[in-house]
Amino acid sequence: MTLPTVLLVDDEPHSLSAMRMALEDDFDCLTANNAEEAAALMEDNYVQVIFCDQRMPGKSGVEFLTDVRDRWPETVRIIITGYTETNDMIAAINDAGIYQFVTKPWHPDQLLMAAKNASHLFELARENERMSLEQKYLGQTMEGRLEQQRKALREGLGFENVLRAPNSPLNPILTAARQYASFDVPVLLIGEAGSGKTQIARAMHYTSLRSDRSFFELNCTGMTPEMIELELFGAKRGAIAGIQSNKIGLLQKADRGTLFLNGIETLSPELQLNLLRVVTEGAFQPLGGHETMTTNMRLLTGSHVDLRARVADGLFRADLYYALSVTELNIPPLRGRPGDIAVLAQHLLFEAAQRHGKPVHGLSDQALEFLENYDWPGNLKELENEVTRMLIFAQDRILGPELISRNILQADPSGDGDDRRAEEVLTAEGTLKDRVELIEMRILRETLTRLKWNKSRAAAELGLSRVGLRAKLDRYGINPQTRQSQEED
Repeated sequence: MTLPTVLLVDDEPHSLSAMRMALEDDFDCLTANNAEEAAALMEDNYVQVIFCDQRMPGKSGVEFLTDVRDRWPETVRIIITGYTETNDMIAAINDAGIYQFVTKPWHPDQLLMAAKNASHLFELARENERMSLEQKYLGQTMEGRLEQQRKALREGLGFENVLRAPNSPLNPILTAARQYASFDVPVLLIGEAGSGKTQIARAMHYTSLRSDRSFFELNCTGMTPEMIELELFGAKRGAIAGIQSNKIGLLQKADRGTLFLNGIETLSPELQLNLLRVVTEGAFQPLGGHETMTTNMRLLTGSHVDLRARVADGLFRADLYYALSVTELNIPPLRGRPGDIAVLAQHLLFEAAQRHGKPVHGLSDQALEFLENYDWPGNLKELENEVTRMLIFAQDRILGPELISRNILQADPSGDGDDRRAEEVLTAEGTLKDRVELIEMRILRETLTRLKWNKSRAAAELGLSRVGLRAKLDRYGINPQTRQSQEED
């Protein structure tokens, strides 16, 4: 069985060594020289008992244990002191909720007995909390539970944060996601990077019966198999160089909650096998550990590609694929939902404006036309980057198209999309004259929009006369979309 974890805090190295020697046979001991190091260890470890010296540089023992009481109230707190001032004892009991005082010099048997009693108290408190929760929930009638579930589904907790237009192609997908959210089954979300899989997975968690528990996510794309294994399964102390204490993995952290594992198409064969065991048995082993641990989490997964093709090519285990995909949700990329771009762009702009303290009133209609007519290969992240860049260079409260990047300005805002990609023009069919004209149209439109339709400046930049520029505009039918042209004398 896993040993209970105890944290020892003292600024004297020989005292830490003595306490470790007294307790290490029965406890997993973590050590810290000051309050700051101890707080960092508390963040990453499941500590049951703390032994803390009272007099240390920086924060005293009482001050540190007072912080522990606020952040980790279930941890049993014991203070070690060579002094017996009554005022200090009263302050420790009132402020830090001290369970016991241990006076110096202490005997190893005395320290071990105090640790065992504190660990037993910790387990009793957890068991009492569990029984209280069970009693609370058992006191509710079945009809009350069903009504709560129906209410959660009606309100769609979490899904209101997925922004979209009223007629968005995302609507039927979110309707299905709401339905699956209340059933504790694995769901596979397929879509390009940045298409919003994580946001939908989070919404499913907060609409499920596990919404009172934590939601964790891990994107495996770009991570080495060793890094993924460490993050998922955790590691025992000493199993990996540089890890001096037990590391809790996401499988353990997400117990009774939800874990969203994105980019699973990149998992190595060994990791696929280990994940299959987690999905089918709920069991895993931390790195360097021999005991088998269990987890009761809900696993949602995401893939950037169609996993069926990977299975057919022998690159992904068929048994794992079918275990993960009780159902599949195909998330369309941003180019497949052009009607959502205006809603998303305005929302992202206002968020960026608030974050950077630069107030704006929104995007102009012409700017939105250009944004809606671009393919957005980077999906939501690329759109967010673009509106943030526009905000940085904006001089007016309404952001116009002259702020948009040049590759986006070259898209035709009329919506026919004939000249949207230079690559397509270069490889498309047609005469040389027709294909050159399409590229010329793009350059003219981008230059004039960027220069706010100042034809004198545009002609000078392009090496044309004003008459020559006007002739080309008339020939291609290029006109400003929402404003009159601005000409210099």
